[in-house]
Amino acid sequence: MSTDLLNRIHRPSDLKGLDRRGLQQLADELRGFVLQSVSRTGGHLSSNLGTVELTVALHYVYDTPHDRIIWDVGHQSYPHKILTGRKEQMGGLRQFGGISGFPKRSESEYDAFGTAHSSTSISAALGMAVASRNAGVSRQHIAVIGDGAMSAGMAFEAMNNAGVTPDINLLVILNDNDMSISPPVGALNRYFARLMSGQFYAAAKNMGRAVLQHVPPVLELARRFEEHAKGMVTPATLFEEMGFNYVGPIDGHDLDALIPTLQNMRALKGPQFLHVVTKKGQGYKLAEADPVLYHGPGKFDPAVGIQKPTATPKTTFTQVFGSWLCDMAEHDPRLTGVTPAMREGSGMVEFEKRFPKRYFDVGIAEQHAVTFAAGLACEGQKPVVAIYSTFLQRGYDQLIHDVALQDLDVTFALDRAGLVGADGATHAGNYDIAFLRCIPNMVVATPSDENETRLLLSTCYQHPGPASVRYPRGSGAGAIISAGLDTVPVGRGIVRRQGKDLAVLVFGTLLPAALKVAEELDLTVVDMRFVKPLDTALVLQMVSEHRGLVTLEEGALMGGAGSAVTEALNAAGVVCPVLQLGLPDRFIDHGEQGALLAGVGLDAAGIERSIRTRFLS
Repeated sequence: MSTDLLNRIHRPSDLKGLDRRGLQQLADELRGFVLQSVSRTGGHLSSNLGTVELTVALHYVYDTPHDRIIWDVGHQSYPHKILTGRKEQMGGLRQFGGISGFPKRSESEYDAFGTAHSSTSISAALGMAVASRNAGVSRQHIAVIGDGAMSAGMAFEAMNNAGVTPDINLLVILNDNDMSISPPVGALNRYFARLMSGQFYAAAKNMGRAVLQHVPPVLELARRFEEHAKGMVTPATLFEEMGFNYVGPIDGHDLDALIPTLQNMRALKGPQFLHVVTKKGQGYKLAEADPVLYHGPGKFDPAVGIQKPTATPKTTFTQVFGSWLCDMAEHDPRLTGVTPAMREGSGMVEFEKRFPKRYFDVGIAEQHAVTFAAGLACEGQKPVVAIYSTFLQRGYDQLIHDVALQDLDVTFALDRAGLVGADGATHAGNYDIAFLRCIPNMVVATPSDENETRLLLSTCYQHPGPASVRYPRGSGAGAIISAGLDTVPVGRGIVRRQGKDLAVLVFGTLLPAALKVAEELDLTVVDMRFVKPLDTALVLQMVSEHRGLVTLEEGALMGGAGSAVTEALNAAGVVCPVLQLGLPDRFIDHGEQGALLAGVGLDAAGIERSIRTRFLS
């Protein structure tokens, strides 16, 4: 693969001297480099292959970093990183000490806004545009947002605001690839998809003009009718009614269309909207054919593609959930499954196949997902909301106001709890224990292995009120999983090892590390199972039998499970030394999971070191 031209590009200004042929060669080399690079490191692939020409065009037309480009979500920003001086750093992408897989302000002046969650770009770009206007600075502000992210209410809230904000330079580019992570859903997506090629509309318009061109009064009437009617066959009316000048759709892989259009739109004032149609996985046939599989692959050989593992992989927590969901749905016809656009990631593919009328993908709309589930619960359904811990943060008001306040029977399956490795701080589920345990009526369960996850899912599902089960990304200790739908008493922990002197109270999947340390130091280990309700009786028993306690959790220390234990001791008037181990009060960057845990002292060696320092030195 030749990168002769790409190797000469060290900053966006280097593009300015290229002619159209040179820009196309650069795009081809850039696409090849992205494929080879991601195949060696893992990361987001399909989305980045789809934005190569758009990225080249944007940096060619605009004066970055003076002009601001904001990539919504940011998992399509690898070409942007490469063209802005980070080509040689791509070998460390998403690795400990390496560059992030998402835009990050501290990483480069070309990353105008840090992103990783969806639908924030228009709000941020509007804020920047207003700030530039107020400061008297002439610059352009471009938000690049996918059609999946446009399904979120926040995007329309921002557009509603932008459409009535005077004297701003704002361009929203809808990158329409008919794909977010899972296939996009909803009426808006159908609206976009109705005639994306524009062929019918263009043909109809041209035929009408040909017929009526010699009858000017009738042509004018037809023009006015056309302006009204074109909203029925293109998305233009929707955005124009919100105050945007709509252009498109155009081919997002055609530099001869992209560059002149962007140059023309750069000269326009006020809110502009450009609709580009791209193909996720463009240029790599395997990714084009299966963009979901190639959305976020690990390392692979581009010549052969992603291969099925030869050895049987360990069961992941996500798979445990997916299997349990189908089994419980078979048992209870009231069960409904809800997800905000994370069918594959949350393990709901089989559930959708088997129970299509009870499966609801609401799109990238976490707030709506939570309140929709509340509405289901009001009418006697038993909704299970499958959502990443980091994304539940986006529906927090709804969780309190619409579910917990009304004590509705909604179960939350929180995937990706704790540290998540390569995706880093933006996707880490570090805060759910702290923000859930303060909500009245809420049950918070922290299973320690795969079988406990199934047990606690059944337990929380049968609990007549709001409940949550948090579990991490990937696989666990390899526990044998029971086939039934057994439950355990809510708010009851279990002693896993009897020792002496100190008791370790474990909340979650750090149990194997705790047991390893306990064997070395002869400690008691308790699998607490629940943060809320806390097994206070068991905690007080451990205090009576040991001279100190250690709490262990893969969650934020501030307000976390350890805090719950100390609050219980205070309420009981009991004085006991407690060592709280968990995640520190800082954002933890991306890297390999084991290295991250070791870095915050939550591997076996770090836990033992902390216990020795506090109690045995």
